[in-house]
Amino acid sequence: MTLGPLDYTVIGFAGNNFDGSIAREIGKVVDAGIVRIVDLVFVTKDAGGEVDIVELDNIGDKKFESFAPLLADRMGLLTPEDLGVIADDMPAETSALIILWENKWAEKIKAAILDANGFLIAHTRIQPEALAALNDELEAAEATA
Repeated sequence: MTLGPLDYTVIGFAGNNFDGSIAREIGKVVDAGIVRIVDLVFVTKDAGGEVDIVELDNIGDKKFESFAPLLADRMGLLTPEDLGVIADDMPAETSALIILWENKWAEKIKAAILDANGFLIAHTRIQPEALAALNDELEAAEATA
């Protein structure tokens, strides 16, 4: 089986104000077959720096129930060490949803590359904020020219 590339994202919530409402939008891309959730973990850090790590499978907490349908293909690949590094970087009184997903959309592209004896040389993600900043700089330079 050819897997698409894996990405992880850490989404922070200041003041530990997490209500699970983002599950609906994540579910849309899962349902469309664009991504597959490989792991999903919730981490909180209190004011004293104490960390609590919650695997989201079989959790009865209301704020996590909207994620249950997304966990059918969960593989649990994030290690305690991975989660510890992320938690260490989190500010106090913050929670984070850590999502590891497979880019299902890329499976056939990857297979075609491999079938053509090709290989990946580089892959970089450019954040939209960086593009917006560059666009602002270009517009400012154009305005002064």
